[in-house]
Amino acid sequence: MNDENVCYAQSSRGTALFWTTLAFFGGFAGVSAFGPIVSKLKVSLALSPLLMGLLAASPALSGSLLRIPFGAMVDRMGGKKPILILLTLAAAGITGITLMFWIYPAPFPAQYPFFLLFGVLCGCGIAVFSVGIPSVSYWYPQKSQGSALAVYAGLGNLAPGMFALLLPYLVVSMGFTISYVLWFGLIFILVVLVKVFMKDAPYFQYREMGIDIDPDALLLACGEELVPSGTAMVSLRKAASDWRTWILTYLYFVSFGGFIALTVWLPTYWAEYFTMSLVQAGGLTALYSLSTSLLRVLGGFTSDRLGGERVTLVSFIIVGIGALAMMLAAGSTGMAITGEVILALGMGFANAAVFKLVPKYSPAAVGGAAGIVGGLGAFGGFVIPPLMGLFVKINGAAGYAQGFGVFIGLSLLSIVLIAVLNRQAPVSVKEAISST
Repeated sequence: MNDENVCYAQSSRGTALFWTTLAFFGGFAGVSAFGPIVSKLKVSLALSPLLMGLLAASPALSGSLLRIPFGAMVDRMGGKKPILILLTLAAAGITGITLMFWIYPAPFPAQYPFFLLFGVLCGCGIAVFSVGIPSVSYWYPQKSQGSALAVYAGLGNLAPGMFALLLPYLVVSMGFTISYVLWFGLIFILVVLVKVFMKDAPYFQYREMGIDIDPDALLLACGEELVPSGTAMVSLRKAASDWRTWILTYLYFVSFGGFIALTVWLPTYWAEYFTMSLVQAGGLTALYSLSTSLLRVLGGFTSDRLGGERVTLVSFIIVGIGALAMMLAAGSTGMAITGEVILALGMGFANAAVFKLVPKYSPAAVGGAAGIVGGLGAFGGFVIPPLMGLFVKINGAAGYAQGFGVFIGLSLLSIVLIAVLNRQAPVSVKEAISST
């Protein structure tokens, strides 16, 4: 650097947060792709409840598994390129859905694998989450990262709820093909805007310009405290070797994976079990999704004040109560809506509280632990819907209510594991680092 007091990087923290959040918002909308079409495809593709659950959950498969490798890419190339790759893949999935309905207005069973593939592609946008976390963290000083990440995750998580509300309305008023063409258009515009306006953190910009990087000078000139350590694989291996990482992964599997699972399952649940219209089912799904996302922000502040373990424990008790209410609804719309709101409360707070515990129990491998917890935890969005679908296959329409027993079982195990985790004194940062 020629002048330690001059920052040669373009953009600003607020601008970077805006574009990263918008990219996550657009990518995460992919989780809502199959809510409106699953009920339509159920008849034309002759889907069993299990195949229906797999189709609804297909975006969560890629959205969870791709979080780990794409999150690790940030240390090597910044966040912009991985985000563009993921959004482009999501756009390809939307294009596939659009073409299928345009060419075949009445799909037939042999086309099921294609819809499954397009669901996997749409879900690639969900993996933007793990790219945005380090991208935002590199821009912001540590004292401001909590607030910045709360904005990023909280606002980005609003996408499934908003699209669950908007997409069914568009489908009813304009048809499937036009609705998905509009969605593709929005994603395409987003890709162009991110390509033109989004900038990586100063470290990556300096490296791209061929400027020698002195971390102290970078801090003085640009205010960037964190720089890539180049030890992503070491961090992943260390986190994977700690059994507490896997408890946290399971807890996030239930809370965030459950959030994704219900976002894709509820449209079918309301439409099939309560024979609601597509718009009504989408509205109630949006109620759940938006509430969970907004409550996640409040859950973060509450965890800071009361402690992550305490909030996590209470949250999973609430999740169990909400699931029980859904099971006992037995055709009562009011009770089912009440159960849905209780589930949103429990899962929203749990999502924030679990990540509050990651640096506490993995202080020397926060990045690796966050990648494992966030990536594999989100895999619950793929696993849980087919499990719920089994109840429908075995017991018919009554299985839509009985399927929520899955969350009762998962919550009970979560409570036990939280108790086990809480009995283990967390390793201090100094001890953790000295043991490496």
